[in-house]
Amino acid sequence: MDARMQRGLQIVESGSRITEGVQAWFVRSQTPQNFRRYRVNPFADTCSCPDHQELNIRCKHLWAVLITMEQETPHGPVEQTTRITYSQEWSSYNAAAVSEKDDFMRLLGDLCRGVEEPEQKRGRPRLPLSDMAFATAYKVFSRFSSRRFSTDLRGAEESGLISKAPHFNSVSNYMSSERLTPVLKDLISTASLPLRAVESDFAVDSSGFSTSRFARWFERKHGAERVEVTRREWIKAHLMVGVQSNIVTAAEVSKWQDADSAHFPDLLTATAGNFEMREVSADKAYLGKRNVALVEQAGATPFIPFRSNIRPVSNPTDSAWDRMYHQFALNRDEWLAHYHKRSNVETTFAMIKAKFGDAVLSKSEVGMMNEVLAKVLCHNIVVVGQAIREFGIDPGFCAGPAAAQNLTA
Repeated sequence: MDARMQRGLQIVESGSRITEGVQAWFVRSQTPQNFRRYRVNPFADTCSCPDHQELNIRCKHLWAVLITMEQETPHGPVEQTTRITYSQEWSSYNAAAVSEKDDFMRLLGDLCRGVEEPEQKRGRPRLPLSDMAFATAYKVFSRFSSRRFSTDLRGAEESGLISKAPHFNSVSNYMSSERLTPVLKDLISTASLPLRAVESDFAVDSSGFSTSRFARWFERKHGAERVEVTRREWIKAHLMVGVQSNIVTAAEVSKWQDADSAHFPDLLTATAGNFEMREVSADKAYLGKRNVALVEQAGATPFIPFRSNIRPVSNPTDSAWDRMYHQFALNRDEWLAHYHKRSNVETTFAMIKAKFGDAVLSKSEVGMMNEVLAKVLCHNIVVVGQAIREFGIDPGFCAGPAAAQNLTA
């Protein structure tokens, strides 16, 4: 039995600590010196206690209410449920896995050929931006250091994927260049386009990638003196993801202090420009009247859960916010089933970190952001390579139909 579930059972057995309100349950604290009551919404799986708010897990107060409701509910005949399982197209999966690197190089080369070369009026000739976009993404895919990666670059030159293998210092310099950032974002969006016919439901979330930097600040804990704390910094990736294939349709990278909700409009606008959107799921960090209205303006239905302190509006209007609240309140089980599609974006982050690492090697701020964007680009190309074999799609950025035919052969 889970430790929090055990403590919830102790609350129930102690008696007189749980009361049912009109729209929520209230649970008194177990601490003798603490006279607070915590507001619990068992249907939204939320509690106002610090344990739930900080860790977003089912706390002892939630368990106490759920156990109480279970005891008070009359039990009818037991229905036997069957565990849902999902089959895997193993032949397509195996074919994509054994040739993943070859497919990745070919798709990345075709994708980077579409990069426009900026005009240069003075100075010594620069390296082609298309070649450097290829080199930086391929380096992240290989997970080698710049020096050890030089062999792979010479192989790409021999295969005709780049015009000339650059020096390893040039790859590092371009990784830290602001000129590369919009190119990587555009390549991420372009790589997602082959799955326009597959994706109509989307989810958004953020996750951190650790860095080599450390931050120092002071904190006060348990009434002690101020203590200097040193912790590793991280940067945040904000992604909009198609829930069917885990393809990333838009990406933003920010500092760890930035709020998630501020990046929602850019992710939504970029995705709506390329996809026909039907649903958008997000967690409470993205709850806001502006974000809800933007989703409806994009022609989609928002599924963003309400916080426990949200009250029904006294004078309801025909607004996106009120419509979502009524759907949430009147048809909660069905609403939550749509909302939980959001777990697919967490799967996407797990895929990216497992394959390309959960940390960045770059030292500069721009380099760290570009490295995360390159990880997302590599993930998209791998997803497209598998979708070609599984769904038989033809990526529009391939250099002619023969290139796509080689992938499915």
